[in-house]
Amino acid sequence: MTRVCAIDYGRTRTGVAFSDLLRAGAGESLVITEKDVLHLVEKITVLLKERQVTEVAVGMPVNMDGTIGPQGDKCRRFGEMLADRAGVTVTFIDERRTTVDAHRILSENGVFRQKRKDTVDAVAATLILEIFLKRLQNGVDA
Repeated sequence: MTRVCAIDYGRTRTGVAFSDLLRAGAGESLVITEKDVLHLVEKITVLLKERQVTEVAVGMPVNMDGTIGPQGDKCRRFGEMLADRAGVTVTFIDERRTTVDAHRILSENGVFRQKRKDTVDAVAATLILEIFLKRLQNGVDA
C-alpha cells in the first residue's frame, strides 16, 4: 500500500498531511509557506515523489449554502496543476469547518498566537486526510 496525502491550500500557507504506510491515520504533517502557486506545486511534487504518493485529497472551500466561490475555483486550478505536474489522482474534499476545528483543537491543547498561526494549516490538512482515509476505508467515492 502507498501513502496518501491531503492538502489545505492557502494563499500564503498550505498545510500538507501524509498518511502512514497502512493508510490507518496521519503519519506526518507540515506547512509550506509559498505565495507563488507554480513554486508551491513544484515543492509539493517533490514531497509526493519522495513519499511515493499517488492519491491526493485537496480541501475544497465550499460555502455553507453548498456553492463554490472564488477560493474554490483557485483550489480546483491548484489541484488540476498538481495532478498534471505530479501525475497523481486528485480528489476534492469538502473542507467546511476544518480550519475552525483546527483552531479549536490547538486552543484546547494550549497552542496560542504565532505557534497556532504556524500550525493551523497542518492540522486542517490532517483533518482533511482523516475524512479522505475514512472514505477510502469505507469504499465511498471521495
